[in-house]
Amino acid sequence: MIAVLEKEVMMRNAGQPRPFHEPVLLAETIELLSPGPGRIFFDATLGGGGHTGGLLATGADVIASDQDPEAISEVISHFAEFGSRLQLIRANFLEAPRHFEALGVEAFDGILMDLGVSSHQLDTPYRGFSFQEEGPLDMRMGPNISLRAADLVNFAPEAELIDIFRRFGEEPAARRVAAHLVRKRAERHFQTTTDLARAVEEVVPRRGPRHPATRVFQGLRIAVNNELEILEQTLPALAGWLKPAGRLAVITFHSLEDRIVKHYFRKVSQEWIDRPEWPEPRPNPVFNFKLITTRPIEPSPEEKLRNPRARSAKLRVIERNTL
Repeated sequence: MIAVLEKEVMMRNAGQPRPFHEPVLLAETIELLSPGPGRIFFDATLGGGGHTGGLLATGADVIASDQDPEAISEVISHFAEFGSRLQLIRANFLEAPRHFEALGVEAFDGILMDLGVSSHQLDTPYRGFSFQEEGPLDMRMGPNISLRAADLVNFAPEAELIDIFRRFGEEPAARRVAAHLVRKRAERHFQTTTDLARAVEEVVPRRGPRHPATRVFQGLRIAVNNELEILEQTLPALAGWLKPAGRLAVITFHSLEDRIVKHYFRKVSQEWIDRPEWPEPRPNPVFNFKLITTRPIEPSPEEKLRNPRARSAKLRVIERNTL
């Protein structure tokens, strides 16, 4: 079924300009959200427009948001032919609901959050997300964010860097890396992504295909954009905008964000809760959903081979109760 659906979506998109980001788990997401004519969806993380394009191709209406103005301008040029069926909001996914009422939306048939960094952001050196090419130490998802990665690397206390690398990057050598960076910055401030990547390599040896600086870069990016705290606030905020039987789909790319999504989905899908000190289970006051995916859906081996950036992706879906 997935392969057939993926082929149908590709055929419907034939002749349209290719988005500048290859969407992960596109066919699986489309199948589980069941878009179509007369249905309206919110793509909370527009990125390169891949998932938005897939939703539009089925005949559905889409409202999509992104805090990156480059993503907005790129999608406008790609999908102009859809006219009023696509409406774009420049905002992060926590801020986006403020715009729904003005757009005449009361509720959605489905909501999608793809939490990955877009290929465009990774492949654009001046955005500072990647250690593959030299660029400024930036890592901001949008221009309204004042904190840059360089601010943390060059001025944050050593203890704060340890916490960022350990908690957000899950870097086992967090203490050694932070101490090394503090010593190096005393001689000269870090200016570029390659400066930082080389410094991390001096402490963390290369083993296997993963670059030694991968976890450090992840930790800094999460800290700069306050990603985990915003995600925790956004899940309940967006879930409240679903119609009965509407579905919320979230694609995660690392264990920290997946843990947050998994915990929230479990919290709102349990009809009863129990604690050792209680004589009997009690009704769950936030029970309003059912799990559609009891286990996360992962990309097929073929997709992982075609798009290595999909390797760590996980898709989870819940559906709002009808009663």
